[in-house]
Amino acid sequence: MSPRLSLELEIFRHQAMNTVQLGLKENWKQFSILVIINAFVGGMIGLERSVLPQLAEKDFGISSKTAVFSFIIAFGITKAVCNYFTGKLANLIGRKNLLVIGWVFALPVPFILIYANNWNWVILANILLGINQGLAWSMAVIMKIDLVGSKKRGLAVGINEFAGYVSVGIVAFLTGYIANTYGVRPYPFYLGIGFSIMGLLLSVLFVKDTRLHVGQESTQSTIPLLKNIFLNTSFTHKSLSGITQAGLVNNLNDGMVWGLLPILLLSKGFSQTNIGILTAIYPMVWGLSQLFTGKLSDVYSKKMLLFGGMLFQGIAIMGLIKANSFVMFGGIGILLGLGTALVYPTFINAIADYTHPSQRAESLGTFRFWRDLGYAAGALLTGILADYFGIEMSILLIGILTIISSLVILVRVGKPFTI
Repeated sequence: MSPRLSLELEIFRHQAMNTVQLGLKENWKQFSILVIINAFVGGMIGLERSVLPQLAEKDFGISSKTAVFSFIIAFGITKAVCNYFTGKLANLIGRKNLLVIGWVFALPVPFILIYANNWNWVILANILLGINQGLAWSMAVIMKIDLVGSKKRGLAVGINEFAGYVSVGIVAFLTGYIANTYGVRPYPFYLGIGFSIMGLLLSVLFVKDTRLHVGQESTQSTIPLLKNIFLNTSFTHKSLSGITQAGLVNNLNDGMVWGLLPILLLSKGFSQTNIGILTAIYPMVWGLSQLFTGKLSDVYSKKMLLFGGMLFQGIAIMGLIKANSFVMFGGIGILLGLGTALVYPTFINAIADYTHPSQRAESLGTFRFWRDLGYAAGALLTGILADYFGIEMSILLIGILTIISSLVILVRVGKPFTI
């Protein structure tokens, strides 16, 4: 650890011991505000979930799956890069400041989507949305972890992800319904105007920074410091890298579902309302279940939760190949949502098991960099496979890759503090 970081840590410890307490009960007001804010963050993603793939084909006449998925690729790369730098800058700039900056970038997004007259404007909107998500979602989850301490970390993450992804599901359904009733543009995107304004106001007026809580937790931590946070989290630390690869594959298959499912459903003759419902089931189950799976990751083997969750996802994805009815697609959405719910809060909880509180933001930023790079990788890979080999082959290969990832977890991830 550098002398400067060591000095800052000692200052944090001294200040924190006299001014803050850790725990969900002790910090419930700030925690609740952050939950509401993350619901608005999730709403910004749900805004696009069931509408943009249809917008590409109907308003812009884009038929290439690779081209359609370009908005997800732009979003994924931008969010991944922002995640990494957000983790590095969290202690330097301040968590609240990064949260506020994230919402500033969200403000133009709905207006660009309403008035875009070519697909490049849609890509620009998703670059801005990626910055918003990388800054705002990252800070929302990191600040909740800071507030509660280590004993209820999984519960905190579960509540955070519950708020975000239930919002994704609700808004995906609403935009599908609105698009079916009033058209793809402009009405579905009016929701985003409200989300971005409310998120910014709440962040500016009511959120307090949590850096002192990190200092308080640091006084109690015995976790050894990592020598190179990026390399250790990405490649060299067996457990951290085993968790990180699964995060990448998880979002890789989510990128596939995000871009491919509406197109697949449209090709099978489903109405826009039913497409909205079916695209909402997966994130809704994902979000609701995290209230329970987050807490489960505090008391049960994180390794086995990660293995089981990735395995369920792989099986569900391959089931899309044979699905041909509303009930079948709905059942697959439920299984996929449960599998993702098992791993999503567990990822962050497990990463925190192997990182000192003073390095946690940067390690989580590195993990989230690779995880959200999976959006871009999944969209690009799925688009190429779908264009050259057909939709069914792309689904099959992504499902197999997800099952392989579950096996990597069994081999790589060990007990805390092992390298």
